[in-house]
Amino acid sequence: MDKIIQLDKVSKIYGTSVKTQVLFDIDLSFDAQSFNAIIGQSGSGKSTLMNIMGTLDRPTSGDVTINGTRTDGMKTNELAALRNQTIGFIFQFHYLLPEFTALENVLMPAVIKYNKPSAETVRRAHELMELVGLEKVKNNLSSKMSGGQQQRTAIARALIMNPQIILADEPTGNLDSDTTQTVYGMMRQINDLYRTTFIIITHDRKIAEMTDRIVEIKDGRINLDVTRSTT
Repeated sequence: MDKIIQLDKVSKIYGTSVKTQVLFDIDLSFDAQSFNAIIGQSGSGKSTLMNIMGTLDRPTSGDVTINGTRTDGMKTNELAALRNQTIGFIFQFHYLLPEFTALENVLMPAVIKYNKPSAETVRRAHELMELVGLEKVKNNLSSKMSGGQQQRTAIARALIMNPQIILADEPTGNLDSDTTQTVYGMMRQINDLYRTTFIIITHDRKIAEMTDRIVEIKDGRINLDVTRSTT
């Protein structure tokens, strides 16, 4: 299967006079259409790794290839275009705009890119709202929705540009156990339906164990890499 993300000897050092190395020569790749978890304690480097995979940050050394494209020589605007076309982000804090409805929040990435979304994009937004179970409240202000509804809206927003990759950083960290199961089930459904690659960054081993592959980061290095049989 094609590798949709590949990291070769990726290291990250912060600081100039006082240097702190967060990642050490990471070799890691993910298959297209796979469903994965990256786990690690706070400070392990997993969020830095996610930012580099999502092209939100650059490695100090090493190569990052996204969907066959090397990113090290790309300019800032080129990286922004790559993210917009290829990667969707789901964060622990949903970052919805409170003055807009749920549907308007879902459409926001398309508004940013095209100014006025096409009729096809609007139809897709409605379909996504139905997929995440929010069709009846799509016109509610996001600030008037429950935490679970807000996170489901964020999932739909991450999908509006039909990305090949979803990077989810602690996507259920603020949710109760029942809502966590619901959100996880939706991510699985999206993976099955759209064949979207999921990489879920979490400290919750119970969530990680429901994915098909677990990569554990410890002290900036890969400590564990286990693929679960799906047969």
